[in-house]
Amino acid sequence: MKVPRAFYDRATLDVARDLLGKVLVHNRRGALTSGVIVEVEAYIGESDPACHAAPGPTRRNEPLYGPPGYAYVYLNYGIHALVNIVTEPAGSPAAILIRALDPLDGVPTMRRRRGRAMKGRRSRSSGGGMPTSELCRGPGNLTMAMGITLEDNRADLVGDRLFVEDVEHDVAIAPGRVSWGPRIGIRLGAKRPWRVWIAGHPAVSGRS
Repeated sequence: MKVPRAFYDRATLDVARDLLGKVLVHNRRGALTSGVIVEVEAYIGESDPACHAAPGPTRRNEPLYGPPGYAYVYLNYGIHALVNIVTEPAGSPAAILIRALDPLDGVPTMRRRRGRAMKGRRSRSSGGGMPTSELCRGPGNLTMAMGITLEDNRADLVGDRLFVEDVEHDVAIAPGRVSWGPRIGIRLGAKRPWRVWIAGHPAVSGRS
């Protein structure tokens, strides 16, 4: 069942916790890929120095100020597209970065995409030889494997192209297995414990 817009129209940290175990789905030109969300980070408001809303409204961060349940996709350092989910009511800029997935559908497609992305680079393994848990470990690797690009910026997450499902799968979230800690890969606001993940899961990108 597709997650409704009301799910995203809540406090960002609540949405972040509840996204764990949900399934992110992307349909790119008929190639469907999906994975269980196992790690996310929250970015909340203009008072959060790490949030793109910190400078106030701009053309780039406009989706953050819009209604909840839309994608905010941007290029990180001009290299990797990162996918975020906009939360809270319109006018309250906040979003959740999807950091890692446990792949479900379209694993061969994910391997091909990761292999193409690494062509010509030194790597200990190609996309074809990479463990499944590494295919979507880290926000840049995730979008490469899923085929998520800047074309998906502002995508309606209750549509049919990029969305989140609440379905049964084999990734169990037992009591006590959800952990919170500082966000990673940033310099400002790094101490805020707004990263949440499934403890011990092999696909988690940071220390679990």
